[in-house]
Parts: sequence; C-alpha cells; structure tokens
Amino acid sequence: MTGSGYTFCMNPNCIFCKIVAGEVPSEKVYEDEQFLAFLDIRPQSPGHTLVIPKAHEQWVWDVPAYGAMMDVARKIALAQRKAFNTDAIRSKVVGEEVPHAHVWVFPAPDSAQGDKDALSQNGAKLRDALKD
Repeated sequence: MTGSGYTFCMNPNCIFCKIVAGEVPSEKVYEDEQFLAFLDIRPQSPGHTLVIPKAHEQWVWDVPAYGAMMDVARKIALAQRKAFNTDAIRSKVVGEEVPHAHVWVFPAPDSAQGDKDALSQNGAKLRDALKD
C-alpha cells in the first residue's frame, strides 16, 4: 500500500496494520504521512491513545523516524491535557500485546477510569484539542 510517496509495509496478520489499511475500524484522533494515533479499545483512562507508525515495525526502537513518532506522542499528550483538564499525562512503550511498534499516551488513570463506550465522545474532544 502506498500513499503520498510513503510505502507501507503491511503485515496481513497484524491488527494495527489492518487499522492503518482501514480494514478494521478505529477512533482516529491524528494522522499524517507516517503515523496514526487512535483511541485504545481498552482504555486506561479517557482519551487513552496509541501512536503507531503506518509502516510495520515490531519495536519502537526500529522505527526509522523514531523522533518524529515521539513528536506525535507529545502533540497527543499536550492535547490530552487540554481535552481532559489534567496535567498528569503518562506514556508507555510496551509492545508485547501487539507486535507492531506503538506508544501509549494517556491521562493518569487516577483522573478517571476509561470507558470503551465513550470512545467517539473522547475522540471528538481530543480532535478538537488538537486543532488549537
């Protein structure tokens, strides 16, 4: 799959690659040529977002544009502060539950528990905060 001059290396067994390809629905909050950010379906807190490269890499450390990926994570974190009225934003690089590089960015869980039924509402809040 290609787009805007960027080649996507798709792994047919990877759920995140299927999200990038549009084969699996997601609550997208940010997208550019190289990265996609969408809400986690098992949120730790409202607005829990996953930042992934569109190209399949198993480990964050293998992402060629690692710095740009962290810039996207920062952009999401700053928008979460505004959207969810908290300074306590956390991030994690785990990567074992899905073998596709990703960074969790989420308001501290003690602010409120996540609710998968509120994904579209929280996605709208975050997208609005990203516009500013």
